[in-house]
Amino acid sequence: MAFEELLNDPVIQKYLHELVGPTGMPVAAAPPDGEVTDEELAEELGLELNDVRRALFILYENDLAEYRRVRDEDSGWLTYLWTFHYENIPENLQEEMLRLLDALEERLEYERTHEFYLSEPAGIRFEFSEAMEQGFQCPETGAPLEPMENDDMVVAMEHRIEELRDELNVDVGRDD
Repeated sequence: MAFEELLNDPVIQKYLHELVGPTGMPVAAAPPDGEVTDEELAEELGLELNDVRRALFILYENDLAEYRRVRDEDSGWLTYLWTFHYENIPENLQEEMLRLLDALEERLEYERTHEFYLSEPAGIRFEFSEAMEQGFQCPETGAPLEPMENDDMVVAMEHRIEELRDELNVDVGRDD
């Protein structure tokens, strides 16, 4: 998929924004063809050099950019030439979604296997053992802790897990 196609996808735009943040987004959204230096990018985009370098390093850490060093024979200075590799984005997104799926499945198990109590006035939720330690009274307000049903949360998590499994085309008992 070409850079332009990828960058028009709102999911990919959001992914890049989450990676590099608002100050790094101009760097991520304007990948040049071929090699470019951080100084050239900063000048072309009108950004601070440190913001450009930060964004480039984040893209590098996520396998979306790479660099090669060239030493100036006269001065001995190193120049970093950057190349973007956005063809890795779909794979990176899939890995993120798998991590999210694992985290949701773990959290779902936690929600299913624990009993919770709520302090309505403070909006604080306690596990049974914590509630018992507090004498079933909110430590902040002194209000009684009421049993809390989390069925709606469990159903919502089950629904989201099913959506992720369908989107990723994975089974319940997967062996990644």
